Amino acid sequence: MTTVRPELLPPQEEVDRLLVGDHPDPHAVLGAHPAGPDTVVRTLQPGATAVHVLTDHGRHPLAHVSHGLFAGFVPGEPTPYRLEVERAPRTDVVTDPYTTPPTVSDGDVALIGRGEHPRLWDVLGAHPKDDGVAFAVWAPNARGVRVAGDFDDWSGRGNPMRHLGSGVWEVFVPGVRPGCRYKFRVLGVDGAWREHADPMASATETPPANASVVTTTRHRWTDDGWLARRAATDWHDAPISVYEVHLGSWRAGLSYRELATALGDYLVETGFTHVELMPVTEHPFGGSWGYQTTSYFAPTARFGTPDEFRHLVDHLHSLGIGVLLDWVPAHFPRDAWALARFDGTPLYEHADPRRGEHPDWGTLVFDLGRPQVRNFLVASALHWLEEYHLDGLRVDAVASMLYLDYSRRDGEWLPNEFGGRENLDAVAFLRELNTAVRTRVPGAVVIAEESTAWPGVTSADGLGFGFKWNMGWMHDTLHYLRNDPVHRVHHHGEITHSVDYAWSERYMLPLSHDEVVHGKGSLWQRMPGDDHRKAAGVRTLLAYQWAHPGKQLLFMGGEFGQPWEWNADDSLAWWLLAEHGGMNYHRGIQRMVADLNATYRREPALHTLDHSPDGFAWTRADDAEHNVIAFRRIGSDGSVLVCVANFAGVPHEDYRLGLPHAGTWREVLNTDRRDYGGSGVVNDAVRATAEPLDGLPASASLRLPATGVVWLAPA
Repeated sequence: MTTVRPELLPPQEEVDRLLVGDHPDPHAVLGAHPAGPDTVVRTLQPGATAVHVLTDHGRHPLAHVSHGLFAGFVPGEPTPYRLEVERAPRTDVVTDPYTTPPTVSDGDVALIGRGEHPRLWDVLGAHPKDDGVAFAVWAPNARGVRVAGDFDDWSGRGNPMRHLGSGVWEVFVPGVRPGCRYKFRVLGVDGAWREHADPMASATETPPANASVVTTTRHRWTDDGWLARRAATDWHDAPISVYEVHLGSWRAGLSYRELATALGDYLVETGFTHVELMPVTEHPFGGSWGYQTTSYFAPTARFGTPDEFRHLVDHLHSLGIGVLLDWVPAHFPRDAWALARFDGTPLYEHADPRRGEHPDWGTLVFDLGRPQVRNFLVASALHWLEEYHLDGLRVDAVASMLYLDYSRRDGEWLPNEFGGRENLDAVAFLRELNTAVRTRVPGAVVIAEESTAWPGVTSADGLGFGFKWNMGWMHDTLHYLRNDPVHRVHHHGEITHSVDYAWSERYMLPLSHDEVVHGKGSLWQRMPGDDHRKAAGVRTLLAYQWAHPGKQLLFMGGEFGQPWEWNADDSLAWWLLAEHGGMNYHRGIQRMVADLNATYRREPALHTLDHSPDGFAWTRADDAEHNVIAFRRIGSDGSVLVCVANFAGVPHEDYRLGLPHAGTWREVLNTDRRDYGGSGVVNDAVRATAEPLDGLPASASLRLPATGVVWLAPA
């Protein structure tokens, strides 16, 4: 250490702690401090050859003490000053970071400590100010924290942060601007330094690079009208048909801005009410499709900036299309630079591997018993809904959260305090999440991917979700349809069973990405027979889905019957839609989906009583011999739509069926229309006579196409 006047320095222990990096309050050492009639100024400038203090009264040299610590006297009481720092080959004039008061208030610190901050993202993370950036991070067990980045050539030594209490560390770094990359360097309780991306980062580098990026928004929203309509809509009774999209492979190579136009136009053409984006929360491994999230507040940089993602959402809203996001609070990856052992301890993850590690995915599980972790996740959800105007979240893998023994054998899981398998912390978290969304974001929906019979997933006194994916309907329907029609007589109960529990929850019927990967085959491939029969099977599946009680979700490619499994590394097979000689089955399926959506929106019977048994009535459920089912959908306005599905491989001519009243009925939809790629077995005007049948006062004779669906409504 250079010999300097002793009064320049605090006790040696303080200096040592500062230089080692475990001083909880570097501002107490650095910056300007009264020293009798004069002022002592201390600054950390690693790599500097000389430092001067610039005041209105002159230029005052500082002496190098040790390891980049400079100190010296300035005459008089503390006054505003700048630092002139020489690092060959340049000299910079900078503001001293250690002259600023804390940028996180005592009230914010207290709320963070209790895990109750309503807008956590406004306090933690990186926040540009007039002449720099305020950095703050939660690391309660850290011995010290520094911020490093482009602004200090990644030395990570010149900007130690102060501990404000409740685990909050903070520093203001002048001169930093949006676009700068940064990370936190955290000194753990074990004495090891770890470099982490910011858990609250609003932007990131493009993977595989993983630094956080300072950002600010300049986007001006234009969707006030949409948000007002959304808030005034009861989505339980409204039409919701969701198109699930993986942005990287819908049309590969498109940016958020390009997707706004291309995807928006396509959704208008096909008539979907909503798009659901597979996770755009930043993730290092593209092969996880976004489900191994590392940045819970940043849209992936693969397709553009946060403001460009805002533009995508805003543009879709201008077209009347809602935007949902897959969101993953069930687990997170082990990457050492992300959330894992953030302060040298299991901070975000549960400390006990029987609760803190996921055996299926090789990931870590959030400690939902820790209030600050629940606050982090609820804040993430609200951030996407409030800052990006998203219209809802689909919560991934809810079952894995609810059950302590999920995918674990005996002895590999830890029971709850009552000896049960239910994860009571997860239950509390999910209720907290849904209450927060319901209270803060009017009209937003939260959808559970929950694959068990957990009671009350969508009830107000249960978990409180808006909708639940109906996995039972999906499994039974696809299993039934993969059978050759001659064998379906033996599986008839699979196609009718879903109605037995259709109103136990508010359901969404999912044909998601999970059903077209990992060797399961595409929807097209699951259908038996040649191309003609496969196309008919896909059309029948979709028309049956759209008529069944519940909202609809279809993964991209299903709307035109892509013939092979989804590959996240390739674009969809759009070339199949090109017009050419002969029958284009794929164009026909796409055309029918557009008509399904148009009819679905137009007919109250298909959506207004979706989640009430008053909106459904069987007409014929037991005709296994002919592979036929028929039911009525009933609207809150009394309107009626009749759905007749023939799952047999042959048409049924002169099939007599009961109808609610005599008179003329029109064929609203027939999946066998020639312009859909069918054989043209259709019905002209259907005339019902007063001949009772199926418990109804009238009946009519119908033509039912092979593997086809007919919708009828009063003329």
